[in-house]
Amino acid sequence: MKKIKDGSRSRAFAGSRLWSRRFIVAWGMTVLIAGSLAGCGGDTPATNSGSNDQDSMEAVELQVFAANSLEKAMPEVQGLYTEKTGVTFADTQFKASGDLIEQMRAGAQVDALITASTGTMDDAVEAGLVDDDTRFDMFVNDLVIAKAEGSDVEIDSLEDLANIDGKVAIGDAVTVPAGKYANQALFTIGLYTGAAGDDGEYAPEFADRVALADKVGTAAKYVSTGDAVIGFVYSSDIFRYDGIEQAFVCPEDSHRPIVYPGAVSSTSEHAKAAADFLDFCMNDAGAQKIWAKYGFELAE
Repeated sequence: MKKIKDGSRSRAFAGSRLWSRRFIVAWGMTVLIAGSLAGCGGDTPATNSGSNDQDSMEAVELQVFAANSLEKAMPEVQGLYTEKTGVTFADTQFKASGDLIEQMRAGAQVDALITASTGTMDDAVEAGLVDDDTRFDMFVNDLVIAKAEGSDVEIDSLEDLANIDGKVAIGDAVTVPAGKYANQALFTIGLYTGAAGDDGEYAPEFADRVALADKVGTAAKYVSTGDAVIGFVYSSDIFRYDGIEQAFVCPEDSHRPIVYPGAVSSTSEHAKAAADFLDFCMNDAGAQKIWAKYGFELAE
């Protein structure tokens, strides 16, 4: 009997130890599960993991090539876009449209291109530099003759240019669309021999008064500093350069329509982001106010 009692007591003791272990394991699992559930609760949002993953992703930085006349308005629009989306921009290149095309031909990495003429964008398309399916007209502009602020020069018609005493600043038509448009206007009054604006010569009595500029901004600078009496610029340039004012608006039928096309580069590594930015430029109310402030009209 003693042996049976001892054995029973031994089995009972062993059984109690077994249940104790089971209790400890069960209790530990309960604590672990409760801790896990707490981690998913209100104090630590479940989205934290995804947010951290997103934060660790490489941020998109776009490289934009834009016509020189966009130099003042574009940075403000880009700043607004960064504020709203987090997308940033590399050092945007503002140059004559033809020079931008040449940089792209040479291998410059670009995400979006905006030129100041359909012709230069046509060149980009033909060279395979942009995706033609993404191309659309963004802005329109006017060709104006600028004079120094406070100048007493008066111009009532294009014909008055023949009697201007002093230099006339004109962009080099080879690379500067504004210069090409200016030459088209000069063709209508016999001071340039090519209707296209880049296929002729200035009339002898006018040629020595032409001050060629490497970009429309330089033409504006020549006028503001007195190196030229007047100069051909865009209406938007009157808003972005100090020291000049509008003297005359060239008739629309004196030159081809001034249109700024935009497109996504065919080699862009951020094609969707670039397309989204171009869309923002056209459709965001804040962006539209900025363009209007600098004299740009949206293309219809």
